[in-house]
Amino acid sequence: MCCSGFLKMMMFIFNGGIFLAGGAILGVGVWVKVDSGSLLGLLDSVEEIPSELSQLVNVSYLLIAVGAVLLVIGFLGCCGAVKESRCMLLTFFSIVLIIFLIEVAGAVVLLVVQGLADQVLNTLEDDVRKSIRKEFGKENSLTDLWNATMEEFKCCGYKNYTDFDGSPFNIAHGGQFYPLTCCNATITEDKGRCATSDAEGSHIVGCFDKLLELIEDNAVIIAAVALGIAALEIAAMVVSMVLYKQIGTKA
Repeated sequence: MCCSGFLKMMMFIFNGGIFLAGGAILGVGVWVKVDSGSLLGLLDSVEEIPSELSQLVNVSYLLIAVGAVLLVIGFLGCCGAVKESRCMLLTFFSIVLIIFLIEVAGAVVLLVVQGLADQVLNTLEDDVRKSIRKEFGKENSLTDLWNATMEEFKCCGYKNYTDFDGSPFNIAHGGQFYPLTCCNATITEDKGRCATSDAEGSHIVGCFDKLLELIEDNAVIIAAVALGIAALEIAAMVVSMVLYKQIGTKA
């Protein structure tokens, strides 16, 4: 009886952790989906985007799905322990095992993507620059997205301010001015514009560096969280099987 109570308590602890982790991942997925001004949104404006990066645009859906499944798993495990249902415990074990294998594979993929991010993003440089020089200042959706991104992440262009050379915006301003985010705030506050000499002296980093940093940082965090959840799932699977066998012995 004492052993049974201890196993139930451990199931509650492990599944409580899985449930909370699922809620957190679901929340992050919703935030990424709602945050349409994210740097990843810029990938949609590139015509020949590599398949590796096109999948990152859909990462919000993956996070939402994983979070929802973890919520269900946590609830199912707790119910199975309380009701001492062998069917629920076996279902719980099977689902957790499948999710565990998927998470391990996903963590490995994210670590690989992190290592290749610099190389893959560099291949986009020409395509992104062409997109900027063709549409920035003419196509409202792309212009607004770039302005929102540069404002949020304090960056300028893909690599630097010269990416805007020859763009409709640059031509409309006599080829002498750039978006305000390409200059230091003190300059734009005083002059209300960002001239070529000011942009050159401001040394504002390109959004390429910010995007690379975003991918690398989030890849490590997501992989670490996935591995942490995997550890909880292993413990929960072991406890569920012990409890499953114990209930069978009682019957």
